[in-house]
Amino acid sequence: MKKIFVYLLFLLFIFIVGAAALFDFNSDKKAKKLEKVTLAEVAHTIFYAPMYVAIENDYFKDNGIDIDLVLTSGADKVTAAVLSGDADIGFCGSEATIYVYNGGEKDYLKTFSQLTKKDGSFLVSREKINNFTLNNLKGKTIIGGRAGGMPEMSLEYALKKNGIDPRKDVSIDTSIAFAAMSGAFIGGQGDFVTLFEPTATMVEQQGYGYIVASIGDLVGTVPYTSYSARISYINNHKNLIKNFDKAIQNGLDYVHSHSNSEIAKIIKNQFPDTKEKDLEIAIKNYRSSWPKTTNFTKESFNHLQDIMIDYGEIKEKVSYNKLTYKINRD
Repeated sequence: MKKIFVYLLFLLFIFIVGAAALFDFNSDKKAKKLEKVTLAEVAHTIFYAPMYVAIENDYFKDNGIDIDLVLTSGADKVTAAVLSGDADIGFCGSEATIYVYNGGEKDYLKTFSQLTKKDGSFLVSREKINNFTLNNLKGKTIIGGRAGGMPEMSLEYALKKNGIDPRKDVSIDTSIAFAAMSGAFIGGQGDFVTLFEPTATMVEQQGYGYIVASIGDLVGTVPYTSYSARISYINNHKNLIKNFDKAIQNGLDYVHSHSNSEIAKIIKNQFPDTKEKDLEIAIKNYRSSWPKTTNFTKESFNHLQDIMIDYGEIKEKVSYNKLTYKINRD
């Protein structure tokens, strides 16, 4: 009887070891199915919360993708990284694809998904202004961002739309790098500055300024920040692009169906130095910036080009069909 008992224990041990080995094998096999994608992001801001939700909730992994997110400040640097092969997919303003195409690049970039549908910057005033209007900007200095970048072009478009000449009625400083704008403002430069969240709210809470307007509300709907890749990459990774789009769509679905506090808890890991309450404020401010779908219209893309033409960056529009990749989302 004792021998039988020992024999049964031995069989049980063999079964457990075999099951564990099989589990590890299947886990390794599953892990190997994940395709690594280097994604260059133009900035790290709560404006992009749906993407961070997709990362933190493993929506990319669920779709067979292992995301390597790399901060590459500036749309010009993002496109350079994609064109050089240092990044597979670029995440920045859609205007970048137009610059690359107009530059004569043969393997140019195509946009396939949008994440935000309007400018995400807020106008911050050094002084508190009751009943603010854009006329309050006349004669003042604004730290506006990089010349030719969407935040700066959007700002000038909004000014012109409201009868203010950006060259005569105000002074816009475009010499300060994006990452240094808040520091320059806090240090005493400029009467106004355009800032993204959570920086705008932090500057206000620290008593250095007051949020007085949303540039996005003033400009209207455009595919403001989107995902793009080289034609060759898209052609060779059509299924991956489709799955990438699914992950982003899942992120958008989540933010539109959950509370500010729920979203804040999910993305807290992406912003460890920001209090959850501050995250909630920023999320509330950005809700209207997030589209229901990753797909964007020809009208919104053309409106983007209207802004660029008005600014003087391009002379004529590039075909919507030329610079967008249509994903079969069925």
